[in-house]
Amino acid sequence: MVPNEDEIYVCRCEEVTVGDIKRAIAAGARSVRDIKVRTNAGMGVCQGMTCRKNIERMLREAKIDLDVCCTHQRFPVRLLNVNDLTAITNEEEGE
Repeated sequence: MVPNEDEIYVCRCEEVTVGDIKRAIAAGARSVRDIKVRTNAGMGVCQGMTCRKNIERMLREAKIDLDVCCTHQRFPVRLLNVNDLTAITNEEEGE
């Protein structure tokens, strides 16, 4: 069974679908940042490394000019568990 296009995930980290992005554009989103604010797309662990290009494509398809100079992309974060963080802190304190 082929899924409905609107149910396909664009941002897997935040579970944002094609339908969510379309609704954000229909509600006035005009940039990647606007999409991020309205849907949380690009706010997950990968910081938009996976979904950003698809969001930009969807904006272009909606005939919206991308203002590239005003969009910022962050590097992905690496998760640490508490034990690793404690070991780093202890090393810095010389323990």
